[in-house]
Amino acid sequence: MAIQISNAVVLNDNELEWQFIRSSGAGGQHVNKVSTAAQLIFDINASSLPAFYKERLLARADHRITQSGKIIIKCQQSRSQDMNREQALAQFVELVQSAAKVAKKRVATKATYGSQQRRLEKKKQRGATKALRQQKPDS
Repeated sequence: MAIQISNAVVLNDNELEWQFIRSSGAGGQHVNKVSTAAQLIFDINASSLPAFYKERLLARADHRITQSGKIIIKCQQSRSQDMNREQALAQFVELVQSAAKVAKKRVATKATYGSQQRRLEKKKQRGATKALRQQKPDS
């Protein structure tokens, strides 16, 4: 089975490593005996991703990406192993797709002369209001 990242990028299913572990938290006997939590492990460096994706993912500050260049996504929201597997896979695809998005460059702008004057006038009015509140010393 292939995982579609974009029109040009497709990953083989065998590049993903799956581990199924017991979920943490409340849930009683079911949680203690069934391994429903899905953990997806993907090695960025050993993958068939294009170099552009690899560089962007490795440069990213995300808690799911380790220092050694592996993506680890743990999903334990559902009581079903299959649902957790699907959710982890969806999170993985979303993470890889977000690496391809290039942020628009911010163009620095300058405040207009009129807006600067209005701001200064408001500051003067506010200062005058506060000055009226202060008690005058008795002479």
